[in-house]
Amino acid sequence: MQDSLMQGEKVLTGARLVLADQVMLGSVRLRDGRIVDIDAGRMRLPGAIDLEGDHLLPGLVELHTDNHERHAMPRPGVQQPTWSAVQAHDAEIAAAGITTVFDAIGIGDPYRRGFRGRDQSEMLAVLDALDEAGVLRADHRLHLRCELPADNALELFEPYAGHPRLGLMSLMDHTPGQRQWSDLVRARLYFTSKKGWSGQQFDQEIARPHGPGSERGRRAEANRGAFVALARALGVALASHDDTTAAHVDEAHALGASICEFPTTLEAARRAADLGLLTLGGAPNLLRGHSHAGNVPVAALVEAGVLDALSSDYVPATLLAAAWTLARCSLAQPADAARLPQAIAKVSRAPARAVGLHDRGEIAPGLRADLVRVREVAGQPVVLGVWRGGRRVA
Repeated sequence: MQDSLMQGEKVLTGARLVLADQVMLGSVRLRDGRIVDIDAGRMRLPGAIDLEGDHLLPGLVELHTDNHERHAMPRPGVQQPTWSAVQAHDAEIAAAGITTVFDAIGIGDPYRRGFRGRDQSEMLAVLDALDEAGVLRADHRLHLRCELPADNALELFEPYAGHPRLGLMSLMDHTPGQRQWSDLVRARLYFTSKKGWSGQQFDQEIARPHGPGSERGRRAEANRGAFVALARALGVALASHDDTTAAHVDEAHALGASICEFPTTLEAARRAADLGLLTLGGAPNLLRGHSHAGNVPVAALVEAGVLDALSSDYVPATLLAAAWTLARCSLAQPADAARLPQAIAKVSRAPARAVGLHDRGEIAPGLRADLVRVREVAGQPVVLGVWRGGRRVA
């Protein structure tokens, strides 16, 4: 590493660099939004930023978060202006160390009552305006969650087709009794509490036919074919969602899916591993020790060796915390330096590669200068600084 700073350069020094295969005390030089080089040891250059022995990680990559939805509708039936919702979401994402985020947008609601059954495309104009002004903290991309039984799903998809932010599509069915909600006791609790359904309404929905020959089944099959064709035409990565059986995974693989997100059983996760799909688990599930819907604990996927990546799902701060948990020898010990690179790869390099982003996800010369400063306090990671493209954003 050269012994002086060129104009526009930054040097972060005195950091525990979490590299692809090791943790090394060293320094990183940044220029024009990229990592120029890496060196062992501490640099004593004028203007170098001393990280005082804190960890320096690659910026986290989030493939599936409903966090914007939480800001857009913080209470049932209470919708906030898109401008304030996007800014609040962006700030929270960056503060969690996430530098690349795929905002999950629900496309369709089978019952046309919820937020996901409405046109949310105003978000595109807001993101573009904030980006053009240079004030977005994270790199925002879009993950469109295509609700197959919804009769308005294709209509709601139209504003996003061909938009440069679109990078991921997933196929899903959230009707009670299906996939994630196969456990009817938990499904009843969820739909009658969060969704506000009556017990009678839930019983009527369960009694409705959902099979291939039913009206809803035919609609779901037609939408599935249309969305798969769109993903291929647009060159967008495709994910399955809440796979419950090996047959679900086989179907997704045959359709061209490369990501199996939130499999609900160990059977489905193992089949995804056999077929080479990236298996994405929920960070909140891992930290809590169980699924809120009664599905397979992510810890079981870890133990079986079939967890490839993590998503914060609905709580951004859980992404880093879950990676830290993976790196521990036990809950009582601090992050294990020998295991930390493998754990951090599940929230950076692995998700980035799964959607074709090869310019980020690790600390290496030539890659984007997306970096996170982390200090461990009482065994827990605390984000102290975030750089995206070499610019401090949090």
